[in-house]
Amino acid sequence: MAKSGRNGFLQRRVKWPLEAAAFYCCLTFVRLLPLDWASALGGFLGRTLGPRLSVAGRAVANLKLVYPDITEAEIRRITRGMWENLGRVFGEFPHLAEIVAPESGRVEMVDAEYALRIKGSETGGIIVSGHIANWEILSVALALVFDGASTSVMREPKNPLVRGMLDRLRNIAGGRRIAKGPSGAKQIVAALRAGGPVGMLCDQKLNNGVAVPFFGIEAMTAPTPAQLALRLGCPVIPARLERLGGARFKLTCYPPLDLPDSGDREADVLALTTRINGLLEDWIRDRPQDWFWLHRRWPKEAYAARGFGPVMSNGHQGA
Repeated sequence: MAKSGRNGFLQRRVKWPLEAAAFYCCLTFVRLLPLDWASALGGFLGRTLGPRLSVAGRAVANLKLVYPDITEAEIRRITRGMWENLGRVFGEFPHLAEIVAPESGRVEMVDAEYALRIKGSETGGIIVSGHIANWEILSVALALVFDGASTSVMREPKNPLVRGMLDRLRNIAGGRRIAKGPSGAKQIVAALRAGGPVGMLCDQKLNNGVAVPFFGIEAMTAPTPAQLALRLGCPVIPARLERLGGARFKLTCYPPLDLPDSGDREADVLALTTRINGLLEDWIRDRPQDWFWLHRRWPKEAYAARGFGPVMSNGHQGA
């Protein structure tokens, strides 16, 4: 058996099942806990174990990149808060239904009418946000508000066994999930033309995207929301999720962004994408501990330009 074939066999028959078994056991355990206990336990484990992981160095490098004058004390505060938030996201995952249930009072909705205007429209609408606070709540809340007639675009895990478990938890309120990538583009267009809302998280790197500023540094960014909005004439509605404390949140919808119309479609896409990045940046600056700083958001050249060594895949910096 060729090496690549052997690796693929081991992945499918050994690695993936072991990963899925461990994930299932952890999910089952936190599902049995009351929501507040599960969230608190996840937060404790996150802030205790997270900083000890090798990938933790990536968050430190990102913070030093975008905040050149940041102090070590601030780095510790932000990264500790980030790890706590990530731990809470995991602990809350099996309890998404309870969190978004209207009678729970755990999600304060502010100006939801901006999103609700999409209902019955001919163009649909794009709701943009980022990996802030518990971003999983966004797709579930969207499905609940629109009676299951919503679509969310997501980056799926490679492990199909884990993917199946995640899909079952995300589907508690209905709605449709589309995987990021070229294969999902036609489905997104169809969903918008059917008059439905499509949710997109726009804060991750896209290698074949467009370069626009993010924290003042050029970053490859997905132009899809801007391209679709300008092509179909549908509104782009920002939605910000904030963690208020424990497993309680505030979801704020904002008025639709103005769609540029200069006559130069490429320039208009860049302008609208830059506006979206600017909003995300504002939200992250306001509550940096709630963002996913572990993502390799900027090109390696950006680190070199600021005097860093190369940022390795495990997050550490080279000499």
